[in-house]
Amino acid sequence: MPPKEVVRIEDDADRWRFLCPRGHRTWEPTNHHFWCQLCARRDDADGVFYELRDQKTDALLKRDRVQLLTDSGPYDHDLDGGAQ
Repeated sequence: MPPKEVVRIEDDADRWRFLCPRGHRTWEPTNHHFWCQLCARRDDADGVFYELRDQKTDALLKRDRVQLLTDSGPYDHDLDGGAQ
């Protein structure tokens, strides 16, 4: 299995690189999925999603293939706890 893609959620460069599937940077991690503020404001979209778009590769990365890191360590210890 390939290593997880590391996303440092408090890093400006990573926030510009990784987007919600609709292309917004206003996403936040929540309880094993993601939420986008701009998508949530739309009548035709749901703010909840399960994949981040990597602008560098244009790949959609499922939540379990992403290791979210904060300055304090892993965001979700059960998903992100181990270094891959």
